[in-house]
Amino acid sequence: MLRSIRPDAVLIQAVIAGALSFAHLHDLAAAAGQTGWKAWAYPVSVDLLLVAAWRRLRNGGSSRLAWCWFLIALVASLGANVATAGFLDLGHPPAWLRFGIAGWPALAFLGGTLLAHAPEHTATPAEPVNPDRPRTPAPVADPDPVPAPAPVVVEEVPPALPASAPATGTDPGPVVTAGLPQVPPALVDHARKVADAHASRTGTPIDTDTLRARLGVPAPMADAIAAQLT
Repeated sequence: MLRSIRPDAVLIQAVIAGALSFAHLHDLAAAAGQTGWKAWAYPVSVDLLLVAAWRRLRNGGSSRLAWCWFLIALVASLGANVATAGFLDLGHPPAWLRFGIAGWPALAFLGGTLLAHAPEHTATPAEPVNPDRPRTPAPVADPDPVPAPAPVVVEEVPPALPASAPATGTDPGPVVTAGLPQVPPALVDHARKVADAHASRTGTPIDTDTLRARLGVPAPMADAIAAQLT
């Protein structure tokens, strides 16, 4: 395991910078009246708050909250580095510095609590694909859809005249088949077109059931129409 640890310039630089910042925070806290272990706890608190805010940013949490506490911890760390460079008389620290050092624990506790309990944004995991689960085949469209027949209006046909009665006009009248209902000539012509279309498409004559379904007529009338088509 020790062989896997290799010296890295960036890692060495991070250790040196962290140690210097840690020492500056300790010196500033000690100068503000925090002696003993309390002076060493301040740099730990600042660095932990900085790491917690950065981790929240990396995990996709609340960006405003994380950036706010990240900047607060960064200002505290950077301010300690600058303050210990001779800009302040650490032998006689000002009152605002003592006030800031004394109030930092409560501020750091508030920031850590908010970062720890803020909801994280987690993406909904996609449903895993089960190879054993049967797949529902997609509906296949009919390559040669059959157009729906137009509705046929069957008008009431007057009763047939006796054979002895003279024919009047040029209308041949409804076709009468023995034992079957009367069929209007217009319906016979339409049925013949449907039968011809079926024969040209399938190569076989249309049967009575198919003809009845296409025309939407009762079975006796379909038989009478089929008798006229043969």
